[in-house]
Amino acid sequence: MADSAPADSRGGRGGFGRGRGTRGRGGRGRGGRGRGRRDDGEQAWVPVTKLGRLVKDGKIKSIQQVYLFSLPIKEYQIIDVFLPKLKDEVMKITPVQKQTRAGQRTRFKAFVAIGDSDGHVGLGVKCAKEVATAIRGAIILAKLSVIPVRRGYWGTRMGEPHTVPVKVTGKCGSVVCRLVPAPRGTGIVAAPTPKKFLALAGIIDCYTTARGSTKTLGNFVKAAFIAIANTYSFLTPDLWAETALTKDPYQEFTDFLAKEAAKKSKY
Repeated sequence: MADSAPADSRGGRGGFGRGRGTRGRGGRGRGGRGRGRRDDGEQAWVPVTKLGRLVKDGKIKSIQQVYLFSLPIKEYQIIDVFLPKLKDEVMKITPVQKQTRAGQRTRFKAFVAIGDSDGHVGLGVKCAKEVATAIRGAIILAKLSVIPVRRGYWGTRMGEPHTVPVKVTGKCGSVVCRLVPAPRGTGIVAAPTPKKFLALAGIIDCYTTARGSTKTLGNFVKAAFIAIANTYSFLTPDLWAETALTKDPYQEFTDFLAKEAAKKSKY
C-alpha cells in the first residue's frame, strides 16, 4: 500500500516509464497551450500609418480615393478592408542557392498572383527558408502591390468592358509581353502563365504575343504585370475631361489625425 501512493500521485505514470497519463506529451499538444499560440497572427489590426487609421475609422470609403491621390499603401490590411474577395494563385516556387563557406544555403522563392477578377490585380515575390513562409510573405507583398486594371472594348461599346483598351507592352529582362484587344467571345489567347494572370485581372478577351526567354517564368509574369499596369498610363480622349480636384484625405481629416496622434503621445 505504501508503494502504490507515489505512483498515484504522479498522475498514473507509475515506475520509470512516461506512461499514458494525462500529463503526457500527447495531451499537452492538444491542450490550451498549443491552441493559444495559433491565434497570435489573428489579433485585431492596430494601424500604424495615417492611411491605415483613416481606413479603419471609415473616413476613406473606397480604394479609388487611395488611387486618385497616389497614397502609398504600407499595410496589407487596408487591401483586406476594400477588396475582401481577392483570390491568390501560386505561379511558381523555385529553390535558389547561395554558396557559403559552410556549403550551399538553399531557400525557396515564391511567385504569387492575386486578384478579384474585377479590375484589381497584384504580384508578390518572396524568398524564405521554408515554402509556407515564402508563400505567406508573397501574398502580403502581392496585396501591397495591387493596382487598378483599365478595361475597354473591341469595336462596339455594348455591355461591360471585356478587353484591354489599347495595345500595351511590358518588359522584364529579355521577356517582352504584348497585350492586344480582342473581340467578344475570343477568350484569352495566351500561354498558361499570362492566361492565369489576365483572368485574375478581370480581362475576358485578349490576344497576346511574347518574345524572349519565356521559360523564365518569373520574368514572364512580371512582364505581364507591367503590361497590365501600363493600361492606365496611356491617355485616351475619354480621359481628357477635367477632374474636379478635392482635398487630399490627409488634409481633409487633419483634425482626426491630430487627435489620434495626441492620444498616442499620452500613452
